[in-house]
Amino acid sequence: QVQLVESGGGLVQAGGSLRLSCAASGTIFRFESMGWYRQAPGKQRELVTIITTSSTSTKYADSVKGRFTISRGDAWNTVNLQMNSLKPEDTAVYYCHGGLFGNDYWGQGTQVTVSS
Repeated sequence: QVQLVESGGGLVQAGGSLRLSCAASGTIFRFESMGWYRQAPGKQRELVTIITTSSTSTKYADSVKGRFTISRGDAWNTVNLQMNSLKPEDTAVYYCHGGLFGNDYWGQGTQVTVSS
């Protein structure tokens, strides 16, 4: 059974930084893409950023461009999200996503709260 586990969420003041990590287990195959989504209270889940297997293609939501950076981890099927210059509007539950053979896999989510 494929599982994704996030870590690194927490409470930070506006302007601060956090680093999220996600590790997948339960498959010998490399995810074709991995990324991060977030969902704020009362809002739909939205794409934050995604990276392809080759790590040569990344996509960012306009709202995080220049502040967030996604990277593949050194370990198999891991991905990191460096979040700088955090804003209160970045407050949300952040979910790790992995795409493999047309299937979507999700982590349980980690809370990020940015205080003003």
